[in-house]
Amino acid sequence: MVAGASRLADTDGMQRISVVGNSGSGKTMVAKAIADALGVLHLELDGVFHQPDWKPLDTEEFRRIVSEFTAAECWVVDGSYSQVRDIVWGRADTVIWVDPPRHRVMRQLLARTLRRIATGAELWNGNRERWIYLFRPEESILLYAWTNHRKLRARYTSVQDDPENAHLTFVRLRTPAETAALLGDVAGPGASATGKPPERRQA
Repeated sequence: MVAGASRLADTDGMQRISVVGNSGSGKTMVAKAIADALGVLHLELDGVFHQPDWKPLDTEEFRRIVSEFTAAECWVVDGSYSQVRDIVWGRADTVIWVDPPRHRVMRQLLARTLRRIATGAELWNGNRERWIYLFRPEESILLYAWTNHRKLRARYTSVQDDPENAHLTFVRLRTPAETAALLGDVAGPGASATGKPPERRQA
């Protein structure tokens, strides 16, 4: 079901929110903005999964941390890992899918990657992006985002019809205007945000 009401979504009812999307889509920005507006905790799954030297966290420990975090009444989880998706989506009430077109994803991701490399910005647990990663296919975030864009779209489109997700409301953000409109709606009537309402669908 696509929302046709003036309000962008039933944001008053959103308490446990999963924000997903391709690398470079802007999902972390959206997740942080929603968490700040609602005054709830935000968990970035990348920051949990990527241990020092980019070592992946043990799956059992990963699931334990995510399970403890999502036991709270209200939260925002940013990212989608298959190892913990059943926990996050099983407890969420809303999935916000940040889905700009691929050309915008790549432009944003390239700018972000080059900025992080140039500044040596620390990401999670002492990890930093390096020039060499751009030239290693197995480590290139740019190659990953390019090749997985269509796959992710197919996945997030299909999961909305899965009966196991019938309890979830899916909100798809495809343009900056839709994102600004949703964030303005979450922030409340005092916020200034205009734009076309995003697609909202009850699975």
